[in-house]
Amino acid sequence: MKYRWTSAVWSVVYLLLLLSLSTPFLIITTLFVIIPAVLLFTTLNTRQFILSIVPVWLILGLISPLYIWIAAYLIVPALVMGRWYKKKAPASTVIVAGTITLLGEFLLLLLLGKTLFQFDLYNYVYDVLNEMRTMALSPMQEFGMGGILGGSPEDIGNNSRAFIQVIPMALIVSSFLITVITHSIVRPILNSMGYAVPKLKPARDWRIPKSFIWYYLIAAVIQLFFLKSDNSLLVMITANLVPLLRICFIIQTIGFFFFLAHERNWNRTIPVILAVLAIMVPPLWIIGIIDLVAPLREMVTKSKR
Repeated sequence: MKYRWTSAVWSVVYLLLLLSLSTPFLIITTLFVIIPAVLLFTTLNTRQFILSIVPVWLILGLISPLYIWIAAYLIVPALVMGRWYKKKAPASTVIVAGTITLLGEFLLLLLLGKTLFQFDLYNYVYDVLNEMRTMALSPMQEFGMGGILGGSPEDIGNNSRAFIQVIPMALIVSSFLITVITHSIVRPILNSMGYAVPKLKPARDWRIPKSFIWYYLIAAVIQLFFLKSDNSLLVMITANLVPLLRICFIIQTIGFFFFLAHERNWNRTIPVILAVLAIMVPPLWIIGIIDLVAPLREMVTKSKR
């Protein structure tokens, strides 16, 4: 498209979102920070895109050079997603590409921190947890309730190790969440601007491979027998793989609820409520496993006939 006032607006939004990363709002704004860059790259040619972001980066550089590094770091997944949008790629391809890019950057950041700056993740997590405990303990000690929190240095150390073990899962989930939120906002905006962007499959068609059941069983058995093993790598793999597979089963459960609602012509709010329950009530992911093992959807279709 031709450069117009909407591009300038998105450039301003891009600047404000990057500046917000130094505020307490970063927990929220991080989820939306790559949206303006994706829109600008998708809707503008290369020259116009550069002219849109260079002023933003110059302003950031005048405030603090650190912002330039952050902006450069976050521009990569935006370029990747924008490139696939320009190619009219399926929504699943865009989301997977964005997720992998973000995840790769997270891992690269940890690697550089370890090799170049001798960043010790364990000590950092330990210090944070210890500081949080101290801050919570001080006011409670004034009322003679300091013993409620407890927590010896050994307990804090165990919690730190447990936290580090699930970092891979946290990185995968956060990368996926940022990409999904970006796509869910960018797609309708692009469509309104005349750019046809494929959408995801309807929720009723969400299904995962049946092989995930075997992966889960194997991981669960390994976790059961090697929970206290000295093999830290094996413990870390299972500590991340089991909950990730449960999330997949939740997705399968949500897909079944929407399929059932579609086949039964239920009110649209019913599957949404059931989907929220599937997320909030962990045991419901068992329905996803049953849907994989037994032909539940086929049974629903036959009973409808």
